[in-house]
Amino acid sequence: MNWQKCFHKNLQTQRFRFADGAGRTAAFRRRREYDSMKKGILIVSFGTSHLDTLEKTIAVIEREAAEKFPQAGVYRAFTSSVIIRKLKRTAGLAADTVGEALERMAADGVEEVIVQPTHIINGIENDAMMESLMEHMGLFRQTRAGKPLLSSVDDYKKSVHAVMAETELEPDEMLVLMGHGTDHHANSAYPTLEYTFHTLGYTQVLVGTVESFPEFNNVMARLEISGKKKAVLMPFMLVAGDHAKNDMAGEEDSWKSRLEEAGYEVRVILKGLGELEGIRKIFLEHIEEAAEG
Repeated sequence: MNWQKCFHKNLQTQRFRFADGAGRTAAFRRRREYDSMKKGILIVSFGTSHLDTLEKTIAVIEREAAEKFPQAGVYRAFTSSVIIRKLKRTAGLAADTVGEALERMAADGVEEVIVQPTHIINGIENDAMMESLMEHMGLFRQTRAGKPLLSSVDDYKKSVHAVMAETELEPDEMLVLMGHGTDHHANSAYPTLEYTFHTLGYTQVLVGTVESFPEFNNVMARLEISGKKKAVLMPFMLVAGDHAKNDMAGEEDSWKSRLEEAGYEVRVILKGLGELEGIRKIFLEHIEEAAEG
């Protein structure tokens, strides 16, 4: 549902409230004012300095958002200042922070903004994004925020099915997903994710994190219990960047090398979640939900 349809739906409700001509006139005036508001969508990502995966993930989400919501301009922001500086230094590419992007949108005359994160969980990066949005709300007539990937029970289920729709496993293989992990309480999303895989019948899946719980040792213990000697490694991250290429699939001191040292046969799927159609669809649905208010 686009902005115009959303407003029309609300307008239908208002028509029942106003039986007199003055009420109808006011409602239509509000609709004209709404339709004339310049709209913008800000896609907020942590960011990556790996241009190959950026083009396969973040850039695709932005293009699909522009196609689905043609009445709105689509803007980009990264939350990682380290990534922003590195892109500038190594690739000569400029990327806005959330605050800079919002100020750019306001300067372009945007009046209604939807900020949609490509974050996986409602963690530290998403909190920082919301703080920046709150600081800049006064620049716009209306601001709304979409949700990260894993924000509802349905989101978990859809994400599970999206991963498995594009991942083929042999009966003797176990899929090991590497999440980022955080000391934020939202880290509970990762054990919940594994539980959801199993509940939906995908028992050949384990979930671990680079920086929190479940740790790699927890994954190894559950892999040993499974009795399978073949592991398929895949990042549960938007992009297949530094963590995926080095911490997960690197030749030294990585999940791959440690599994191989333990006698496992390892296959790597170096693909970020943003490359999966079903995952991108969830983010677009979150934009649509934000538009509906």
